[in-house]
Amino acid sequence: MALMNFFKGKSEDSLSGAARFSDMIGGYSIEVMPRTAAKIDDFKSLLPSGTRVYIAHIDGTPIEDMVETARRLHDDGFPVMPHFPSRIIPSAAILEDWIKRYRNEAGVDQALLLGGGVSTPAGDFHSSMQLIESGLFDRYGFKRLHVAGHPEGNKDIDLDGGTRLVDEALMLKQLYAERTDAQLAITTQFAFDAKPVIAWAERIAAAGIKLPIHLGIAGPTKLQTLLKFAISCGVGPSISVLQRRAMDLSKLLLPYEPTDVLTEIADYKAAHPESLIDRIHVFPLGGIRASAEWMNERLSMRRAESL
Repeated sequence: MALMNFFKGKSEDSLSGAARFSDMIGGYSIEVMPRTAAKIDDFKSLLPSGTRVYIAHIDGTPIEDMVETARRLHDDGFPVMPHFPSRIIPSAAILEDWIKRYRNEAGVDQALLLGGGVSTPAGDFHSSMQLIESGLFDRYGFKRLHVAGHPEGNKDIDLDGGTRLVDEALMLKQLYAERTDAQLAITTQFAFDAKPVIAWAERIAAAGIKLPIHLGIAGPTKLQTLLKFAISCGVGPSISVLQRRAMDLSKLLLPYEPTDVLTEIADYKAAHPESLIDRIHVFPLGGIRASAEWMNERLSMRRAESL
C-alpha cells in the first residue's frame, strides 16, 4: 500500500511527514446509517475509543431506526451525532419529538444540522440556521452542534455557482457561536483535492469565521463507486482528480485511497497550525469496516514507528 511504502526506508524528514499524517487523522470521526450500522457486529472492536459516530438521516428512514442505532452506539461508549436535515422535518413538533427521543432514549447531546438533500421542504424548515434558532437543541441540553461546510460551493444553495449564500449562512452561525456558549464546528462535504479545501479554509478565516473545520474525506472504495457518489452528492471541481485517475488504465481497477489528499492536508496543517482545519471526518463509501480498518492501520503504523 502507498502509505506503507511511505513509512519504509525514509529519511528523518519523511518520517516526520508520517507523523504529520497520523496526527492529522488521529481523532477521526465516521458516518453510518442504520442499515449499514446493522452489518457491524461489534463497533468497540472496530473503532478507537471515543470515536464520534455520525448517523446519516436519509429521507424516509424511520426515526425509530435512527434512535435505536444511536442508543446502540451510545451504550457502546461512542459520542453519537445524528443528522437533522431541516427540509425533511415536517414541523417544529416533530423536530422537538426527535430531539427528545434522542436525548431521553439514547443519551445524545450533539447533532449535525443540515439543509437536507431534498428540493421541497416537508414543512417550515429549510435551513440549519432555522433549526438552531428554534432554541430546541439548547432547551434539551445539546452541547455540540455541527453545521455543513461546502469547500467547493453548493449549487443547490447558490444557483449561480457562487458562494454568497453559503458564506452568509456560515457568518450567521459564527455570530450565533459568539453570542452563546454553544460548541459549533463545520463538517464538510468530501473532496479529492486538498488545494480548493485549503483555499476555502483560508478564505472563510479571512472573512471572520473561527469555527473549527472537520474535513470530509471519502474512505477507500472502488473508483466506479466513488465517481457515482461524487456526482450524486454534487462534489465540485476536485472530482477531476477521479476523472484523471479513471483515464489511467494502470489505476482504473485499483481501489481509491485518500492517502494523497490527507498527506497534503497534514503537511499544510503542520506548516499552518493556526488553520481552521482541525479533524478528519470519514465518509465510508466503500463500507464502514473497510474505512475504519484503513484509518486504524495508519494510526497503528505511526505508533509502531514511534516505539
